[in-house]
Amino acid sequence: MSNVRPESMARINTPELAQAFIEEQIAEVRAQVGDKKVLLALSGGVDSSVVAALLIKAIGKQLVCVHVNHGLMRKGESEAVIEVFRNQLDANLVYIDATDRFLDLLKDVADPEKKRKIIGGEFIKVFDEEAAKLDGISFLAQGTIYPDILESIKAKESGKPVKSHHNVGGLPEEMQFELVEPVKFLFKDEVRVVGKALGLPASMVDRQPFPGPGLGVRCLGAITRDRLHALREADAILREEFEIAGLNQTVWQYFIAVPDVKSVGVKDEKRYEGWPAIIRAVNTTDAMSATIEEIPYALLHKITARITAEVEGINRVLYDLTPKPVGTIEWE
Repeated sequence: MSNVRPESMARINTPELAQAFIEEQIAEVRAQVGDKKVLLALSGGVDSSVVAALLIKAIGKQLVCVHVNHGLMRKGESEAVIEVFRNQLDANLVYIDATDRFLDLLKDVADPEKKRKIIGGEFIKVFDEEAAKLDGISFLAQGTIYPDILESIKAKESGKPVKSHHNVGGLPEEMQFELVEPVKFLFKDEVRVVGKALGLPASMVDRQPFPGPGLGVRCLGAITRDRLHALREADAILREEFEIAGLNQTVWQYFIAVPDVKSVGVKDEKRYEGWPAIIRAVNTTDAMSATIEEIPYALLHKITARITAEVEGINRVLYDLTPKPVGTIEWE
């Protein structure tokens, strides 16, 4: 199947166009899947949530949602996924805690492309194992969107991709599933319009994007458990303060990245070596370009004070002012 968006495809920016898209995809999914079962990698993010809602309309209980906690989730994320999808939406949800499995494989791996491919490949292995426990699983559904494809297939034009996405460039050739990707030709803003047309709550449709490899591409370089823990705690503080300030309603994506670099600081009148926490906050409509959100200085000071006081191992807070291009939204 082509990975090029049809030139005749209209931008989905109204409820009417979204509804027409939903009906078209329901028909296509039913024709593709038949009476077989589909596994969905459900992260709880916008893309996979919209795919889940669409597939539930199309094939109902033939859909098996699988949430894999790879140990690279944001603080409280897996717990929230279970609460929303299993307890509130009554989804057929399988929860797998594979933290140690993923972190062991990622030990000493610093190259971001290798990290993405390891995470993507291990996801498929997890799904293979889960499918073996179920009858009739022939398909893997993914929340792939068009920016993922555009960035991952840049190699065809330039010889080197911007980055490989785990759901595009990171899938092994021997994968046993046929893919179901109903939103693969949509940009992020279009996915949100479709999600609203499907009746998903605003808290889910407007949820901040989160990369498939999770904090694995924000814990820069080789991942260690102590630095990953510091990243998770610092990121939780940033998200809490943005919500208090109301910026969670106006900023498209904001997060912390922590590189594998230490500097000298002072704490309790003693030498204190620690990592920097890098704040990134951007606005975009299609994820192909992005502008920087200007965070009020008073808020930056508050976030800095909290992170350096509350998070063990962090002794500096930096603010990334680079738009896309030249930087990508994620650091890796």
